[in-house]
Amino acid sequence: VLRCLGIPTRVITNFNSAHDKNLNLSIDKYIDMSGNNLHLSEDSVWNFHVWNESWFVRRDLGSYYDGWQVLDATPQEKSKGIYQCGPASTRAIKEGDVDLDYDSPFVFAAVNADCVTWIRYSKKRMERIYSDTRKIGKFISTKAVGTNSRVDVTANYKYPEVKEIPFKISYSQYKNSLMDDRKILVTAV
Repeated sequence: VLRCLGIPTRVITNFNSAHDKNLNLSIDKYIDMSGNNLHLSEDSVWNFHVWNESWFVRRDLGSYYDGWQVLDATPQEKSKGIYQCGPASTRAIKEGDVDLDYDSPFVFAAVNADCVTWIRYSKKRMERIYSDTRKIGKFISTKAVGTNSRVDVTANYKYPEVKEIPFKISYSQYKNSLMDDRKILVTAV
């Protein structure tokens, strides 16, 4: 419909798409001390999810947010009381501006939520035991104009993940570092 009105529009596919039901920007999993899933969260990760992007000028948000806007014609959650999603600025999503209207937090989580596992010791005591910051929002794609090729638009939604630099130290170096810590402790007492 938007294309018929002359508004540039394209289909976007997001792989490992988060569905953050409680809008806390993470996908939470709760387990008991035996490792059994407690089903305390309605958050989920979908293999993929598809939405549209359309090119708009955003007088309501300011020109900084002009450009591609996320519109989901099949929202699974209510927004302001009705089933709707967007238009959320892709620039706002990339910059983490989740305080803006039009479902920015929900779309941000869909492409960039952390997957967090919690162990529940009691109703009052939980501990985060694992966090995966790289699982969500993979190969965000659209179709190339004039061909059936895939165009990766992930960089429009998120910055590249920081690569961890592995390092190793010998046991003797580790032991010496403990001794240095002990000297500091003794000196401080």
